[in-house]
Amino acid sequence: MSERLRNRKALVTGSTSNIGQAIAEAFAAEGAHVVVSGRNRERGAHVVESIRASGGRADFLAADLDGSAEASRDLAEQAREVLDGRIDILVNNAGIYPAPSTPATDEKTFDQVYGVNVKAPFFLTAAVAPAMAEAGGGVIVNLGSWIARLAVPLGALYSSTKGAMETLTRAWAAEFGPMGVRVNAVSPGVILPPAPEGSEPHAGEVMMKGTPAGGVGTPDAIAHAVVWLASDEAAFVHGTVVDVDGGRTGVAVVAA
Repeated sequence: MSERLRNRKALVTGSTSNIGQAIAEAFAAEGAHVVVSGRNRERGAHVVESIRASGGRADFLAADLDGSAEASRDLAEQAREVLDGRIDILVNNAGIYPAPSTPATDEKTFDQVYGVNVKAPFFLTAAVAPAMAEAGGGVIVNLGSWIARLAVPLGALYSSTKGAMETLTRAWAAEFGPMGVRVNAVSPGVILPPAPEGSEPHAGEVMMKGTPAGGVGTPDAIAHAVVWLASDEAAFVHGTVVDVDGGRTGVAVVAA
């Protein structure tokens, strides 16, 4: 690796598995000291051990980002302590995906999904961005979703939260960009971990038929994009949502 993030201090939420784990591992491989965070201590410890075994720097912080301002502030404070007093990069990745129909969505589920997917990153950004500005700058990368712009059945609740995050990306770029804090987002398409050989096709693969990529993406594809946005190579990129979706939202899909 080129160590594009050498000596940077990074906090990645929801990084004990899947996309978040891939981002944390890619950051560490590029020279960053990474705080891996999530609810599952066992998975978090495994990610940290894997990064350290590869020569990277990582620590785990347990965090249940339920949407309360207190939970987000606590994570920010703990991460700063672990990272020697500063956070240079924040990745708002943690999210949940219950997919009931609109009539079947009760208020508790609605509040929970918005709490984790919108309120938690909102208050975490509020706790991190001003300190970044005071320290001379930083980078925030949010995770959106292709279904924020290309609707699927039963996706109303989740897609609306990701639409909110993409809107917040532009709003925060306007608010914090002049202070030296770049804010951008990545919008993943259908992303699945590599499947074991001989396994049954995943339902998500159907959604990618007829796209330029012709199939699903892996978590590494998202991690590469996030590394670029976090690096100095993207210094002139502000308020942008980068589609990493195999062409799903940008190109007409021809049914096979």
